[in-house]
Amino acid sequence: MGELGVGQTDGLLKTFVGSCVGVTIFNRRRKLAGLAHVMLPESRGQSSQPGKFADTAIPEMLRRLEKFCGGETVRWSAKIAGGAKMFAFQADTTVGDLNVAAIEHILAELDIPILAKCCGGKQGRRIAVDVATGTMTVETIGAEPQRF
Repeated sequence: MGELGVGQTDGLLKTFVGSCVGVTIFNRRRKLAGLAHVMLPESRGQSSQPGKFADTAIPEMLRRLEKFCGGETVRWSAKIAGGAKMFAFQADTTVGDLNVAAIEHILAELDIPILAKCCGGKQGRRIAVDVATGTMTVETIGAEPQRF
């Protein structure tokens, strides 16, 4: 939880989320992808685990991805999944909702379009991202896997 990783050329990046959100940023042409397991919307000055917070995970993932680009400007795309309401006692607005809203806001500010979104509900999700294609596979308990 709260981790992030990047890859180039091939491989899978994986995580499991409930109220947390998996956010992938990728460029299919360059075969580059990153995946962050965002637990909370804001870091409030905490910097020891940048993948944990939306406001630090996305910039850190981009920084790591851009190391592969040799200074060339790259057009990024994103996909997100998670943000479930995992417990019946949770209020109307949950940490999952706040995570999704923060991620959407940050990506919009960076002009990174969200091409697919599988958020909300009451079930956890297993996420896998194919580095070579940017394809995100989302497995939700009781449902067929979805590919975006």
